[in-house]
Amino acid sequence: MDRTESLPAQTLPPGVGSTDPGSVLLPGHDVPLGRYTTVRRLLPQRQRRLVGAWCFVDHFGPDDVAERPGMEVPPHPHTGLQTVTWLLDGEILHRDSLGNVQPIRPGQLNVMTSGHGIAHSERSPLVHPPVMHGVQLWVALPDPARAGAADFAHHAELPRWRDGDLAGTLLVGEMAGERSPAVVHTPLVGAQLEVSGPAPATLPLRRDFEYGLLAMSGSAEVDGVAFAPGALLYLGAGRESLTLRGAPGSRLLLLGGTPFEEPLVMWWNFVGRSHEEVAAAREDWMAGRRFGTVADDAAPPLPAPALPTTRLKARDRRGGTLA
Repeated sequence: MDRTESLPAQTLPPGVGSTDPGSVLLPGHDVPLGRYTTVRRLLPQRQRRLVGAWCFVDHFGPDDVAERPGMEVPPHPHTGLQTVTWLLDGEILHRDSLGNVQPIRPGQLNVMTSGHGIAHSERSPLVHPPVMHGVQLWVALPDPARAGAADFAHHAELPRWRDGDLAGTLLVGEMAGERSPAVVHTPLVGAQLEVSGPAPATLPLRRDFEYGLLAMSGSAEVDGVAFAPGALLYLGAGRESLTLRGAPGSRLLLLGGTPFEEPLVMWWNFVGRSHEEVAAAREDWMAGRRFGTVADDAAPPLPAPALPTTRLKARDRRGGTLA
């Protein structure tokens, strides 16, 4: 997770009541994931590292995997984060070093908490649906949760609601009078929004949250700003609502949270607070310490890349380097 290059962001007019400088449309960039999958990376970017505690957003597919293996990500480690996996099409088999072996299908949610360290693999089963499409998200853990025990939770049922032509599925947090069963460690929200008709919909927002919107399929418009797959629309804190129009059949992902003020060092699959912390995690992984063995996966673990020749620097949520 060490590739964070991106195209220049497009800064748009400020939203009503926004305390951040306007809306920003952030184009993503393609990154290979494993042998067969390419993802569009939307966070982190140079212009915006986080949305709340959401620190990593990969959108993959829709890909035709009828004649190929699909997702093939061998055992690899994580520290200091939660992974959140959401599928629109396909199936992935999650295995981890806690002993969990869990398939995930569309409409279901996987949340893995790394704490001080966990390892997992993600693979399409041998017999799998012909299309793969979804998102892989990371949430930065605050102190002291990032030093705690690892955990994994699978949620087969999630809260849903409908308001006119807009239907919502709540992944994490609270919205529209619903509360997700998923456990998170900072104030967050994540929701899939499905558009069934042309009527605009208004969503109530929390003024203390910043938000990001991405189109997983179709297209949409917020505050006169149109966006489609391949970009993340950032909306600063201070908004009480947003008005959304979408092409019928569009599926969108809304992410939000209170600004995460703790400095982060993100490198490869590790989220830490200092160069030394990340270097120690890499050393432990390469030495076979701390992270355990992934259940029921005999593939060789993914080796960590070499550390850069310069020190890794902590960055704030806007991408600024901290001393």
